[in-house]
Amino acid sequence: MFKTDSNPPNRRDFLKMASAASAAAVSNLPQAAFAAEQDVDPASGYVDAHSHIWTRSVDEYPLAEGQTVDDLQPPSFTAEELLETARPHGVTRVVLIQHKTYHGVDNSYITDTIAKYPGVFSGVACIEAEADHPDQEMSRLKKLGIRGFRIRPGEGGTDRWAESDGMNTMWAYAADTGLAICPLIDAEYIPQVSEMCEMYPETTVVVDHFARIGIDGEMREPDLKALAALASHENVHVKISAYYALGKKRPPYSDLIPMIRRMYDAYGAERLMWASDCPYQLTADNTYGDSVELVTERIDFLSAEETDWVMRKTADKVYFS
Repeated sequence: MFKTDSNPPNRRDFLKMASAASAAAVSNLPQAAFAAEQDVDPASGYVDAHSHIWTRSVDEYPLAEGQTVDDLQPPSFTAEELLETARPHGVTRVVLIQHKTYHGVDNSYITDTIAKYPGVFSGVACIEAEADHPDQEMSRLKKLGIRGFRIRPGEGGTDRWAESDGMNTMWAYAADTGLAICPLIDAEYIPQVSEMCEMYPETTVVVDHFARIGIDGEMREPDLKALAALASHENVHVKISAYYALGKKRPPYSDLIPMIRRMYDAYGAERLMWASDCPYQLTADNTYGDSVELVTERIDFLSAEETDWVMRKTADKVYFS
């Protein structure tokens, strides 16, 4: 499904290549209106540490860059559709990741969802790192339930985050307030993460999707070594996620188990967190259950307590505490 040449796809390619199949999968969800299950304790189940949502209610939540509902792929993936997908697999809480492609830095759909379902959702926002006072926006969003901020290479107005006033402000403010910085990177940018961790050792960091190692089908030793080495910074965590996009890109994902073991050996279960990356996990030949079961049923080196950390407690510590 993804390119297999030596140049990994960029973020826009990463999303577009999964969209058609996930649209078909979402269209097969139950059409009955979602009803919140009042007898479910959100803290009792697994935590999905990474999912996107969006809605066709574009009058209330406008799309970025002149996009229309015709650009949404899948056409709808609301909070309710997400919960319908996740709950049958024991997932009762989700960390919502701002979908910058569709909503830019308007985080209102995820903050409104957090307010609508207390205790069920947390959030990771996107903001303008090059703004004069990004810490003020971080403070505002923290009051609305946001617990992390996603960053990408080049954001902050400079090629290197360490040279960006705004990015330095974000990392410092996150350290002071217990918020997380969540880099979406390819492996080549791991040194920039390490550089910032040296400058701000108290900042909680969560690296998305194994730093996308394996997006072109190969898990290269230098990349794995670099990501494992980040564990020397004690506040760095890694999401073991986006299985549909890595390696062979199809269940049962056995080819990804050695990479997970490598991260487990480096970080321990207490700094790894499972995530689906829905709705993109719902692509052809992949399901939500496939993603859950890789950790809960197919990995044999985690104890029951360690599985609980990967599936619940690590994300709870970072995003719900």
